[in-house]
Amino acid sequence: MRRLSGLIAGLIVLLAAGPGLARGTPESFADLAEQLMPAVVNITTSQLMQQSDMPEMPQFPEGSPFKEFFEEFFNQQRQRNGEEPTRRATSLGSGFIIDAAGYVVTNNHVIAEADEIKVVLNDDTELKAEVVGRDPKTDLALLKVESEKSLPFVSFGDSDTVRVGDWVLAIGNPFGFGKTVTAGIISARSRDLEAGPYDDFLQTDAPINRGNSGGPLFNLDGKVIGINTAIFSPSGGSVGIGFATPARLAEHVIGQLRQSGRVQRGWLGVRIQSVDEDIAEGFGLSEPTGALVASVTAGGPAEQAGIVAGDVIVSFDGKPIPTMRMLPRVVAETDVGKAVKVEIVRQGERLTFDVTLGEMPADDELAALEAGPEVAPSAPQAVEALGMTLGDLTEEAKAQYGLDPGATGAVVTAVDPNSAAAAAAIAEGDLIMDVQQRRIAVAADVARIVDEAKAGAAKKIVVLVDRAGDRRFVALDADVP
Repeated sequence: MRRLSGLIAGLIVLLAAGPGLARGTPESFADLAEQLMPAVVNITTSQLMQQSDMPEMPQFPEGSPFKEFFEEFFNQQRQRNGEEPTRRATSLGSGFIIDAAGYVVTNNHVIAEADEIKVVLNDDTELKAEVVGRDPKTDLALLKVESEKSLPFVSFGDSDTVRVGDWVLAIGNPFGFGKTVTAGIISARSRDLEAGPYDDFLQTDAPINRGNSGGPLFNLDGKVIGINTAIFSPSGGSVGIGFATPARLAEHVIGQLRQSGRVQRGWLGVRIQSVDEDIAEGFGLSEPTGALVASVTAGGPAEQAGIVAGDVIVSFDGKPIPTMRMLPRVVAETDVGKAVKVEIVRQGERLTFDVTLGEMPADDELAALEAGPEVAPSAPQAVEALGMTLGDLTEEAKAQYGLDPGATGAVVTAVDPNSAAAAAAIAEGDLIMDVQQRRIAVAADVARIVDEAKAGAAKKIVVLVDRAGDRRFVALDADVP
């Protein structure tokens, strides 16, 4: 009986520990907080703002004593030294030291457009900070302070191994109160807030408030696994939904900022879209996976390697691409000039291309590279297919529609409002460039390929639509007129 009791007790301990004998709830975070707090800093910024940036004088009823007071105040401001009056705006945030030499990580939005930045250490010492570099796309910035003494610092951890349910500690400067420690768990991973192309946030219920931005999110080993960046809050205070940039992404960006003051990102030269179930069925894929190439930038790395619109990228540099969202992140984190293997699916066949990555152009340069033609409505000769009326791209048609002289395909001149094309938001003036991964030379090609697909019992027919240079694949029901 005694032996049976022992076995039962042991089983209870194992069940309580859970899979992998995970850690239980800590008795206290005090030792860990005491160890980490010296490396966490408060950040204060200030900015001179011109009168044009100041609020207008409030409106008061005639005879109000407040009106006279405010008029006198604003007039004094305008007359002071004959200059446009200014005021100094201040803001607060958090950061953390990553090197004894005085390198400090924070959010870009904490220090953006600041005229003066100060870092306040744990002992209330104030140090003037200079910006080493910043990256608006990931909302990260690296500062440098000079100190006569060696500064305490913390290190990045492996955010890829963090699991939902793991304990985390947030330390920062909420509402300007100074060092504050909060605890919680990782609530979710890979959150997309649509804040940028590289969104991959960790979500936590550790209370994070205004002023925590730029502060570290620690695991129980005392490693930084995230940088607290944003909260979801209808009230402005913590409601248990905070977001942190994962250390994997941050460490890569901060390393480049420290080395050169800017971030170089790999560039493939494609525009992509998600593969949904309809498109997967239309392309003969077993499941909706990968990133569908909607267009290829002329002269870019992908075009030079032989990748074309309609290819589905399923692997990049040995990394599987299960969703569209993953491709921009892994490409951006790959070194410029590196030769990588890109695996694609084209008409049911897996192919591998060797691609040498370029450097991501600046936003204005990229927009110029991807700029498409303007489209104006008109009506050339008609071919009917999938509820669309299509015309050939003759020289006259190109001129009428304002299309690029090198444009290819068939132009949509009308859409049946009850058709599958209308349901997919295809509109007059759109250009049909590709049907079932086959290029379109004349309008009759569309009708022919559609008829062949229907004869082969296809349930979905995938077309590549170009609207003023914005290309997307659309899966249409084959049995809908």
